[in-house]
Amino acid sequence: MPPVYGEVTGPLIFLAGPIQGAPNWHRDAITILQATPALHIASPRWSSSGSGKLSEQKYSEQIDWEHFHLNRAGENGVVLFWLAREVEHFCDRAYVQTSRFELGAGVTLHRWKGSKVIVGIEAGFSNARYLRKTIAKKAPGIPLCSTLKETCEAAVALATP
Repeated sequence: MPPVYGEVTGPLIFLAGPIQGAPNWHRDAITILQATPALHIASPRWSSSGSGKLSEQKYSEQIDWEHFHLNRAGENGVVLFWLAREVEHFCDRAYVQTSRFELGAGVTLHRWKGSKVIVGIEAGFSNARYLRKTIAKKAPGIPLCSTLKETCEAAVALATP
């Protein structure tokens, strides 16, 4: 999918969360979210499978695409975090290392600018107890969900007037 940019009018839901080592939850979320008309979805997961190794240029383009769409969803839409449990371990990379950073940024933008953020945490996700407690304490306005369906439905409710 990325890095394709397009004119988007109306709310955008950005699908934030693990890719490497995670099940293809993006596909399932898109299926749920597409039932709502006039809603746009940005998924950083590429539609084709590959080695996951990007050239410096492609890597830079991917990161720029993600930052653009995360900002756009923060301004008009929802940043949906689904923290899926790890299904395949990669020893050279901490699981969800990028998404954990983005989650911290999302919580901060919610607190300071009122950006709409929703967090779903699957049973078995590492450190879930800490994340639930910390998010609930520091950003009680962020809904915390336990299933992908519940997370997507809450995102739709936040994104649509």
